[in-house]
Amino acid sequence: MTPAGSDGAAPAGLLVGVGVDVVDVDRFTAVLARDDARGGALRRRLFDDDEAELAPRSLAARFAAKEAVAKALGAPPGLRWRDARVRRGEHGAPSLELRATVADLAARLGAGAVHLSLSHDGGVATAFVVVERAQPLPPPPLLPPAPEVP
Repeated sequence: MTPAGSDGAAPAGLLVGVGVDVVDVDRFTAVLARDDARGGALRRRLFDDDEAELAPRSLAARFAAKEAVAKALGAPPGLRWRDARVRRGEHGAPSLELRATVADLAARLGAGAVHLSLSHDGGVATAFVVVERAQPLPPPPLLPPAPEVP
């Protein structure tokens, strides 16, 4: 599902979009290790200070979440990685905090609730994001039937 129709208008319905991403944990860990040896610029570009100190497996899942929310919002250019942050609720459930560029786009698209599911298995981190519309849009008006041609 895309967040905008072919004419750029938001589609009718209950959802803004759905996004999913998978990250190979070993590959992501190797990328972070090379980056750390060079000063950690990539880690700082992708993650806030409180996120950056987590284990590579957790960072892989957070990166997948950032990718998934971008996809759910149509993946336009100009989104900043650090503007989507994964938070843990009281009982450990993940949620997304949208800020600045990501929050602005979500608002323009009429987003309401954002749902996140994370999983790690078999060396792969997976994120699934559903972005609901704040107010469901009515369906477009039905067009009258085309006249019959003799």
